[in-house]
Amino acid sequence: MKWETVVGANLKRLRMARGLTQESLAKAAKVDLRYLGSIERGDGNPSLKMLTSLAAALKVHPAELLKEQ
Repeated sequence: MKWETVVGANLKRLRMARGLTQESLAKAAKVDLRYLGSIERGDGNPSLKMLTSLAAALKVHPAELLKEQ
């Protein structure tokens, strides 16, 4: 599996588990909604800084976004 796909799947799974919409997560992480959608689809290639922002908004360690399921 490609890492972009792993990150996207984990991001979506964690977001949905917390009952967040893409819009609310994007606002909390201070990221563009369209870019968040592209990350979830596995099309985006987020930087480390972006991963840490998303993880903080989800209240998880950034490594949670990189775990293969």
